[in-house]
Amino acid sequence: MREHLSQLCALAPTSVHARNAAREYLQALILAGMQKSGAMIPLAFHGGTALRFLYTLPRYSEDLDFALERDAANFDFERMLKLVKRELERFGFSPQIKMNTSRTVLSAFIQFPGLLHELNLSSHLGEKLAIKIEIDTNPPAGAVLETTIVRSHFTLHLQHHDRASLLAGKLHAILTRSYCKGRDWYDLLWYLSDPNWPEPNLEMLANALRQKTSGSVERPAADWRAHVLAHIGSVDFDQVRAELAPFIEDDRELQLFSGETFEKLLSVRE
Repeated sequence: MREHLSQLCALAPTSVHARNAAREYLQALILAGMQKSGAMIPLAFHGGTALRFLYTLPRYSEDLDFALERDAANFDFERMLKLVKRELERFGFSPQIKMNTSRTVLSAFIQFPGLLHELNLSSHLGEKLAIKIEIDTNPPAGAVLETTIVRSHFTLHLQHHDRASLLAGKLHAILTRSYCKGRDWYDLLWYLSDPNWPEPNLEMLANALRQKTSGSVERPAADWRAHVLAHIGSVDFDQVRAELAPFIEDDRELQLFSGETFEKLLSVRE
């Protein structure tokens, strides 16, 4: 499998694309290990990487994000990571795992020391390719779950939030994140430009906003378009484009990112 990864990177048009391709291959292998461990029964995949694997979102992503939706009392994060590590080793990799279980959102970095150097993607032997896993152990109620079989390097049977719930999660991130994240705006443009994508899961969005804004003035979920529009003026779209550049497949898309674009998209539906 390491040879296959080397070939995959060699075929990439640039070193940036090669790094993205390497990371995505390892993400798929991690997902396969999680599936084998049984983790995809209690966990639901969501976020930008889920969009990439499930709906071929045309941008690369870094993290694997999940919500613990079922059987929380019996979920064993450490056991899952041990089984994932074993699976990665079975395919010839030597990962290092750093885990943090002290917060509501469990997290782990799966690091691959020396791999970028081996793939001729870094001149520094010590540089590590890392993939972060985050699991929200107290997700907002109301998400609708689906399962989908996808083929991305491996055959993956993924439990995930449905389309309306995925959009609700992204809106929650945009409305509550303390900083501007370019990839949030990319995903929102992708959602809103699809006329067949359903409206957000308002029950889930309301619960998510209630969790985040406890003790402050609550913003009605049904007014999400107005709330997002209110953010537009504070977004530095030059920064958004700069952040997106290493992750998108077609850099011509960068010119789409402006306040005017989002104002138009957000006013399409009444």
